[in-house]
Amino acid sequence: MKNFDENQASEYLEVALAAARRAAEISSDFYAGNFSVTTKADLTPVTEADVACEQAISAIILERFPEHGFFGEETGQINADADYLWLVDPIDGTKAFVRQYPFFSTQIALMHQGEIVLGVSSGTMMDELAWAEKGKGAWLNGSRLSVSEISDPDRAAVSTGNLKSLAAGDSWSKFGEIVARADRIRGYGDFYHYHLLAAGKIEAVIESDVNILDIAALSIIVTEAGGVFTDLNGDKPDLNVRSVLAANPALHAHYLAQLKD
Repeated sequence: MKNFDENQASEYLEVALAAARRAAEISSDFYAGNFSVTTKADLTPVTEADVACEQAISAIILERFPEHGFFGEETGQINADADYLWLVDPIDGTKAFVRQYPFFSTQIALMHQGEIVLGVSSGTMMDELAWAEKGKGAWLNGSRLSVSEISDPDRAAVSTGNLKSLAAGDSWSKFGEIVARADRIRGYGDFYHYHLLAAGKIEAVIESDVNILDIAALSIIVTEAGGVFTDLNGDKPDLNVRSVLAANPALHAHYLAQLKD
């Protein structure tokens, strides 16, 4: 099956897609620049759009599933011990949003008893809506996604993120060996390089300084497209994740061995 039939979507996915589309309407309205910006305690910006999007998302989700937990970038955790926990970053890439370039997105994921089982990634200004459910494949604008089959590091396209913190870590010299050998190195960043990876257009993403709200939805999109998604130590993402190594299976195994050698 190459095209997705939304009539076959689960109730969870139906709600997540509706919430992502509502957030896209809100963020698009704000994108022209008519919003206020404040600075949080961690010195990152937050805008009216972040807050409005998260309020809309939580209202849509919790109206349908009032017994579920909710963990949002702006509102924190609500009923976090529930079996089902929604993980939401209403505008991932707020700095991009503030500077008015399109590499921001809305990220919505569902975790069931500690396992990520659903993800929706909405790249609003780039007209990219990706989603996945456990065991049901990954999709972009209704078309099935699949990672590439390139297994030769000399032919691989690798995208990176947050190089500043990566450079300060223990893997920097080993990362340099990957860079020196790769066919192409780019820093597409944020949601976009994961969409490219899941679509088979690049082979790997190596990133640091992330949190679970940034990458929860993207992790299941990549894995349901046939990829492998871990942190730089090879562990599956959990609520404490701080780094990413995502790639097709052959190159993930190669890069993980190289980084851990």
